[in-house]
Amino acid sequence: MDFSEPIPLAVYIHLPWCVRKCPYCDFNSFQQDGELPEREYVAALLADLDAELPRIWGRRIESVFIGGGTPSLFSAAALEALLDGLRMRLPLRPSLEITLEANPGTFEQARFADYRRLGINRLSIGIQSFDTAMLQRLGRIHDGDEARRAVDIARRAGFSNINLDLMFGLPGQDAATARADLDAALACAPEHISYYQLTLEPNTLFHARPPELPDDDLIGAIQQTAQDRLAAAGYAQYEVSAYAQPGKRCRHNLNYWTFGDYLGLGAGAHGKLTQPADGSIVRRWKLRQPAQYLAGVKAGKAWGGEERIAADARVFEFMLNALRLHEGFDLALFEARTGLSQAHLTPGVEHALARDLLEVQGAHLRPSPLGWRFLNDLIALFLPGSRP
Repeated sequence: MDFSEPIPLAVYIHLPWCVRKCPYCDFNSFQQDGELPEREYVAALLADLDAELPRIWGRRIESVFIGGGTPSLFSAAALEALLDGLRMRLPLRPSLEITLEANPGTFEQARFADYRRLGINRLSIGIQSFDTAMLQRLGRIHDGDEARRAVDIARRAGFSNINLDLMFGLPGQDAATARADLDAALACAPEHISYYQLTLEPNTLFHARPPELPDDDLIGAIQQTAQDRLAAAGYAQYEVSAYAQPGKRCRHNLNYWTFGDYLGLGAGAHGKLTQPADGSIVRRWKLRQPAQYLAGVKAGKAWGGEERIAADARVFEFMLNALRLHEGFDLALFEARTGLSQAHLTPGVEHALARDLLEVQGAHLRPSPLGWRFLNDLIALFLPGSRP
């Protein structure tokens, strides 16, 4: 296999603090206690990057995603130091997509105008709902009016590429309130909408004390209505939970779904890098707790562990991501991104075809309508040792 042409490389930067931990959140985030250690943390991120540079020499960065936590708690001055440090150290794509996650409770006009001035050109706003009662049940710090105001502030600050995160299947939600939420989102005319179901994740308050959620039939009806409404409004569903206007797909997330490489910086950040010498793929993750991460960087070892991905695990991980794409993928992409021959896919593909879960057109694979409906069952066919 020829690995002379680099696999696309993105950078994920994790800023782990938030105002308050939400009861459904299983991300590596921590409630802010006192003043944020902005200067110390940015210095640690850049030192983390310096330690990683030998693994990515000469590779161009396709996108940057600053996630959390609530990255919009950081000042423009702190993010300027961070982005300047990145630009000094890395070759960047000229039309680089730089995404910043933000929550409505942290929006200030001047701050977001400064963010835009720094070159941040995409905002992902964690709206979750426009219904104040729903937001209270979710433990959010903003209300419906603040959600709408956040989008207005972002527009006036100069952002022309905005994603709204919107949840459905919320405690006490019915078809009418779900439809009202989606209509409110569409009224904001974002370029991208991430529309996903609330799930009760382990190690969260909601998992320990589950709220009453809509039943499966209602969930299905809400989702189908939303898909129809989004399509009619000009948003194409290109991934399970992602809908975009033409030309506004999230480049950073597409890199994940097509099994590209990414460098993870910050507390708890994960990375995946393909080694050009032999095509092996190595995952590395950083220390999770901010204090441990900061101490680890000072000691010259910010990462908590790493693993080399075996061939059968590569098959599953590729399919876990690529099958989320509505349009599917070409077999050539599988070979290029995994370093494996198409034969590694054959057993799973044959079982998927026998169950009418997959469509094959020449060298292109995509979930069938039935496979799209039962995507977890389709993906499970590629788990090592899962087939009879």
